[in-house]
Amino acid sequence: MPESHLDARFIDFDHDEWAMLRANTPMTLDETDLARLRGINEELSLSEVAQIYLPLSRLLNLYVAASQQLYKVTDTFLGQPAERVPYIIGVAGSVAVGKSTVARVLQALLARWPDHPKVDLVTTDGFLYPNQVLEQRGLMDRKGFPESYDVRHLVRFLAAVKAGERHVGAPVYSHLAYDVLPDEERETDQPDILIVEGLNVLQTGDGGGTRAKVWVSDFFDFSIYMDADEKHVVEWYVDRFLTLRDTIFQDPDSYFHRYADLSEAEAVEIARDIWTRINGPNLRQNILPARERAHLIIEKDADHTIKKVRLRRI
Repeated sequence: MPESHLDARFIDFDHDEWAMLRANTPMTLDETDLARLRGINEELSLSEVAQIYLPLSRLLNLYVAASQQLYKVTDTFLGQPAERVPYIIGVAGSVAVGKSTVARVLQALLARWPDHPKVDLVTTDGFLYPNQVLEQRGLMDRKGFPESYDVRHLVRFLAAVKAGERHVGAPVYSHLAYDVLPDEERETDQPDILIVEGLNVLQTGDGGGTRAKVWVSDFFDFSIYMDADEKHVVEWYVDRFLTLRDTIFQDPDSYFHRYADLSEAEAVEIARDIWTRINGPNLRQNILPARERAHLIIEKDADHTIKKVRLRRI
């Protein structure tokens, strides 16, 4: 049986206890799917998907059905036609912890359930201020910190999606250009489920150092925090930087092309410096303090496998 954590708000499951909750949920992904969904240097096996993410997709499928039923009850009470309201899931966590891969895997799994085939995924990178604005405000070295995001734009986007509006546009971010692409949008059109993935989606500030009246997480029906010891995340970040040096940074159009010819020792030194100055402080000051606001916390071990799942009591 799962153990109670010292924080009574959560129920703790070890890897095997959580895996048992898959029940008879069928595996709907194969190795080809997984190869497409994995992030850079991300270790994720079909076995791990079956043991961790299939039970999670089963739980979310039940939550989506219960949520839709609740909305129907409310509409019946108000005497108005029942409408399908998008179910919004937030995925938060540090740089390099694997949240993008988790978001993509969940999108693929949830879209294969028959009751909600339309599952969209939006990353909050698109809601960063453009580099020109960040440079004007002296924030280029704080990219990823709360104040580097146009939180009001993100809130307006989520409010429109939740209200069932058609053809809601989200800005697009290019990791090659390291910037928001001007005049380019990705459309979200009344999805059954919307997954929102980003560093600071569980935060309660407006990006300007004050508590916002409306939080991004106010629009979430369910939220997930990807967790790991910082010492492991640093190593994953350095490994990813080395891989990028040999791949994307080689493109002359890459913002980071200047790093393409670094020796391994030089690349490791720069990656660790970036972590020390930017990603580490952002994790400790802004991202990690919001962890307990999540409905589900997934704890990863040094080899990327899941060692514990913590589910918030309702």
